Amino acid sequence: MLKRRDVLKYGARGAAALLAGDALAQAPAGEPAPGPAPAFDPQTLSDNARAMAKRAFRAQSADLPDAFASLNFETYVGIRNKPSGIVWVADNIGYAIEPLHRGYAFSAPMQINVVENGQARRLAYDAANFDFGAVKPPADNKDMGFSGFRVLRTREGEAPAEVAIFQGASFFRAIAKGQTYGVAARGLTIRTADPRGEEFPVFRAVWIERPALADNLLVIHALLDSENLTGVYRFTLRADDAVIIDTEATLFTRAAVDNVGLAAMAGTYITGPLDRRRSDDLRPGVYDTGGLQMLNGRGEWLWRPISNRETLQISAFLDDNPKGFGFLQRDRDFARFLDDDVRWERRPSLWIEPLGDWGPGAVTLVEIPSDSEVNRNIVAYWRPRAGLPAGTEASFAYRQFWCWTPPSRPPGAIAIHARSGRPPGAAANSRRRRFMVEFQGDVFADPQRAGEIAVNLAASQGTVSPPKIFLSAERKSCRVVFDMEAAGEALAELRLHLEAQGKPVSETWLYRWTP
Repeated sequence: MLKRRDVLKYGARGAAALLAGDALAQAPAGEPAPGPAPAFDPQTLSDNARAMAKRAFRAQSADLPDAFASLNFETYVGIRNKPSGIVWVADNIGYAIEPLHRGYAFSAPMQINVVENGQARRLAYDAANFDFGAVKPPADNKDMGFSGFRVLRTREGEAPAEVAIFQGASFFRAIAKGQTYGVAARGLTIRTADPRGEEFPVFRAVWIERPALADNLLVIHALLDSENLTGVYRFTLRADDAVIIDTEATLFTRAAVDNVGLAAMAGTYITGPLDRRRSDDLRPGVYDTGGLQMLNGRGEWLWRPISNRETLQISAFLDDNPKGFGFLQRDRDFARFLDDDVRWERRPSLWIEPLGDWGPGAVTLVEIPSDSEVNRNIVAYWRPRAGLPAGTEASFAYRQFWCWTPPSRPPGAIAIHARSGRPPGAAANSRRRRFMVEFQGDVFADPQRAGEIAVNLAASQGTVSPPKIFLSAERKSCRVVFDMEAAGEALAELRLHLEAQGKPVSETWLYRWTP
């Protein structure tokens, strides 16, 4: 239940400060002048974001007392809300909000406001609402602010279940029922893997509308700010067996942004059967996303397995009006990972469906070398070809599915497994590699069709051997084995799909080979 002491009340002057960028840039602490709570108007939020974009960027203060800035992860996650600090948890309206304390890597403040009956109220920090565990509470109930918030799904007779978290720059994550957190979405990326250095937009403030039980949705408005642009976001979240988040955003540029990423996501890939970077790791796989699935504007389904390379890799899949893309975790067998602590097989897949006309651009995949599984070293996003000129207002929308299996999938067979290694008899320094790709689908269930299956295989560089196929009606699978040999090439793009009677019967498997 939201109590009077849990909010700060605003008068006319406070209402302007609530939505104004200057006030948010200072991350003010303490209570403003008392008065009635202001009416919340999304249009006013957009107007203020537009006005902010016409002024110079002002960075937020992220100062923290040393005791909180120096926390390690284990100690930080020990800081938990008491029931008194969880908004709407006792109201039986479908969702509750749990503000998150600042500390550890989460130093940037996020102003959290709730909207009830059309009126906006800022949540007040109160140390009494937190159980600090092994951490000494701040002296004199110092206003530490919040770093973000959790979204809890509440059902009568059931314990609140966490379904999403918004925390850190413009990152947010969600999980389907029975899952653990993995891939993260980003409100926006700017200059990812760019030699000029990455720019990190942040959600400075959010306004969360009180939900109605019958609607089964939660609406979150957010103000994004960065050196070269501002933006307003509206997230409509629905949680059931899967979590669906509709995202609508309008961006206002201060300066030209030529490398911008929409519908961005970040995941972890350290080692797997295609590269086995950690040969001495007892776990056969360490990754929360196995590949990038794409449905391009021409209706072609593509599957690009992820890898952890020795050097930075950037791949651009040119397209016009993409129909969908996302990071998928197809490996749901514990034996693929053998990790009882992390449970990689329970990580969500994140599928994006663009809404409206996105025009020409490219689904961009960035693979960053990493040996640390706490890093999100794999990034994907849609990069518009034209970028965003200075003084531009640009709007876009898309739907996210956080799920076990996306609602859209290829009509034919999918690549369920791939491995690579040195062929028997090849020298240790050989540039010859053997690949095995296994497709699975109903088309392989009929042994009479075995003679119809043909392999369409190509390499942009080097040479490939004639492929061999091994069909299993019992597994409904077809394994394709081939060798690829490079001369002096730095990389080669492999492309493979299966055909029957001249028509594709599988998605297209893509892979970038590097020495």
